[in-house]
Order: sequence, then C-alpha cells, then structure tokens
Amino acid sequence: MSKLTGKVAVVTGASKGIGAAIAKSLAAEGASVVVNYASSKAGADAVVAAITAAGGKAVAVHGDVSKAAEAQGIIEAAIKNFGRLDILVNNSGVYELAPPRPSTTSTFTGTSTSTCWASSLRRKPL
Repeated sequence: MSKLTGKVAVVTGASKGIGAAIAKSLAAEGASVVVNYASSKAGADAVVAAITAAGGKAVAVHGDVSKAAEAQGIIEAAIKNFGRLDILVNNSGVYELAPPRPSTTSTFTGTSTSTCWASSLRRKPL
C-alpha cells in the first residue's frame, strides 16, 4: 500500500511544470488529486490523463486562486469528487509580464494574494 492511499490532494497551478510534477508524484504515492489550472485546460487534462493511465485518480478543476470564490470552488470540487481534502499544495503563482519597474504595495498584494486565499479557505469550516 502506498503511503498516501486514501488521501485527497489539491495542487494549484498543476497544469505544467513543478505543479504537474507534484500532482503526478502525489498520485504515484496513492493520493487522489485535484489538478487545478487557471488558463491551460489542455495541460491539466494531460496531467489527469497521465495520472489515470498510471492507475491513479485525478480530476482537472479550473479556478483562479487570486479570486476567493474560485479558490473556494477548487476546495469544494475536491470534496465533491473525492469526499474530503487532506493535502493542499499552493503551487500557483500570479505574476505580471511587464518591463522592470519599482515594486509597489499593490504589486506585492496582488502577487501574494493567490497564495493566501487558498491557505485561508482551507481553514474555514466547509
């Protein structure tokens, strides 16, 4: 039996890169995985396909974690699909592609909000 059998994980930003690798690793250890994506449905679907092809359980769920209602929806999707949530990996990042300029409080707030929302929502009663 794998060490995460029976556990349910949400991985934000899991449609590519490090998030995809984390989602696949958790699934390989037995966890059922919610593969969250904000923009790349095709990428998330490919991660889900790889997990299920290897015998794991996964679903792709759209949601922008910088928006509270969408972040809450990701958590609710885990419970709807798998009955619970045990593991939350806040991998997603929000960044702005723009020429270098001095950072402002609003720049920092916008970037850090995505990490904070998902963490705080998990602590609320469901």
